[in-house]
Amino acid sequence: MGNGSSKDGDGDSSSSGRKSRFRQRLRFHRGHSRQDSGPASLLKSADDFAGIALLTLRSAEMRFKDRWLACVSFGEQTFRTAISDHTDKPTWNSEKKLVLERNGPHIARISVFETNRISKNNLVGYCELDLLEVLGKDSESESEVLNLLDPSKSDEVVGTILVSCSVEDPVETEKSFARRILSIVDYNEDGKLSFSEFSDLMIAFGNHLAAKKVRKEELFEAADVNGDGVVCMDELAALLAIQHEKEPLVNCCPVCGDILNVSDKLNTVVHLTLCFDEGSGNQVMTGGFLTDKQASSGWMFKLSEWAHFSSYDIGLNYGSSASNIVVFDRRTKRLVEEIIDGKIVLSMRAIYQSKFGLGLIDTGAKEILQSISEKHGRKMNSVESAEDIPKFLKFFKDQINMAEVKYPLEHFKTFNEFFIRELKPCARPIAAMEHDNIAVCAADSRLMAFNNVEDSTRFWVKGKKFSVQGLLGNEISSSSFEGGSLVIFRLAPQDYHRFHLPVTGIIEQFVNIPGCLFTVNPIAVNSKYCNVFTENKRVVSIISTEHFGKVAFIAIGATMVGSITFLKQEGDCVKKGDQFGYFSFGGSTVICVFEKDVIDIDNDLLENSSRSLETLVSVGMKLGVAARKQAETGIPNLEKMVLEA
Repeated sequence: MGNGSSKDGDGDSSSSGRKSRFRQRLRFHRGHSRQDSGPASLLKSADDFAGIALLTLRSAEMRFKDRWLACVSFGEQTFRTAISDHTDKPTWNSEKKLVLERNGPHIARISVFETNRISKNNLVGYCELDLLEVLGKDSESESEVLNLLDPSKSDEVVGTILVSCSVEDPVETEKSFARRILSIVDYNEDGKLSFSEFSDLMIAFGNHLAAKKVRKEELFEAADVNGDGVVCMDELAALLAIQHEKEPLVNCCPVCGDILNVSDKLNTVVHLTLCFDEGSGNQVMTGGFLTDKQASSGWMFKLSEWAHFSSYDIGLNYGSSASNIVVFDRRTKRLVEEIIDGKIVLSMRAIYQSKFGLGLIDTGAKEILQSISEKHGRKMNSVESAEDIPKFLKFFKDQINMAEVKYPLEHFKTFNEFFIRELKPCARPIAAMEHDNIAVCAADSRLMAFNNVEDSTRFWVKGKKFSVQGLLGNEISSSSFEGGSLVIFRLAPQDYHRFHLPVTGIIEQFVNIPGCLFTVNPIAVNSKYCNVFTENKRVVSIISTEHFGKVAFIAIGATMVGSITFLKQEGDCVKKGDQFGYFSFGGSTVICVFEKDVIDIDNDLLENSSRSLETLVSVGMKLGVAARKQAETGIPNLEKMVLEA
């Protein structure tokens, strides 16, 4: 029997006190609040719901002894374990529940760090786990040993990690929820609820009708099927299931207090399941992080929790104010952090985000950037510059995959030879190669896509003078591109720096436009004090196509970019996916401008861009589909175009 210590009430002043104590008991029992784990996004469709995966990081075997922590990145959330003892066989037994959607994120990246409490934690190994594939396996064992790969050499194993993954069916999820709340409200821990304990539960559920004394008595009597004066776990689970079809009892989450949409049973069950910890006795991973780099940061980079978390964000102004750049990886559907030196960030913010910096630009900084870039370009072409390649690879060790590179490292005699490296054939598959009405991504890059220039200036480009005419220059008529779609491909130093053709067609012309060499980093692009894209050195090419009309392809130079080299000529008939050219050392950008209403850009790219969130893409990924039929474009077919050329 229950302890009978709770008083019955009809929503009097004692109700809020009992409700508050109940929530405190829940939070204490869980060890951390739901806010620490990040809210789960609502499921768009019950048909898309694949299940709730319970992922557990059990232990690892490493090559040397240290204190270790592991992180799991999934979608837009990252979780971390506690730090292990000093050992080469760390044990965590740390778990987290993850919601799986068939068309949503399903690849979990597991990263293992050696800890360094003085400076920063070092990424030693990683692996990726496709949770949908794991859950689809017909295997008796839930545990699996995965190889941890060296982040700088993806074909080298640096250790192993033991993980387990299981999935709950909806019936078990509801029973698990009932079991968890019963164990917490069951004050005397006899596995059953007395009427007073049951009353506290109804109050905590936030249903004012169910909290009334008469109604509580009716519900208690309905739940107590065997008439023994108490409600057991199975009886409570049955009551919750039956009532959800009639009159849902749970109107708000007893843990976090969020109001629930009682008509959406699936999301209610998912919410409640994630809000309660897994209840297996294992430690629950700590959440609230965007990336594994953030989750693994050493204490010297966390002057306070407020300062640390405020520097990590996505949204309208994060590119100009944050100390890092967070982008969305389209392949894995998770957030990743772009590596950039902190000193460079500070200097860029000083120059591009202030009136004082603007004054420097107007009084000679443009010429200084030009001189520095040209001097650095010459240095990167010297034989001595090859010594910088290993250091460059170490700095970007988990963002450059040497297994994709066409030639071995010793092949490159200068840094620039390595920088403009080619990839192995088929390293970048081209989407729908035989369908010219499908456009593809032009570069390994961080992409922003907009249906029109107005959207781009609202969400991303803050330069006051940005326009299509300013971008294309005076030699090219911008009239056919007014109101057209805009796609920005930003290449970072670690990227493969050859750009490819997004469409099939014929190259009509090239126009060289001299200009500055401002950085193309979001810190500058998001600045209202300069106009990066319309002031930088660039080359504009016009491609005539069968399905997209005319497409403007603009290659833009940037700080430390010595040159832009094209591999095609005017009059060439080109195929989407073909190499078009390359940038020498430094970051750089490609912009494609389409005529109005000729392309339907993929929704995921537009949605991310509307959040001011760049999407990490690779050459050949699908960009969009032609919106109009050939006859409507007024452009002759490709065969005729070739003959005329």
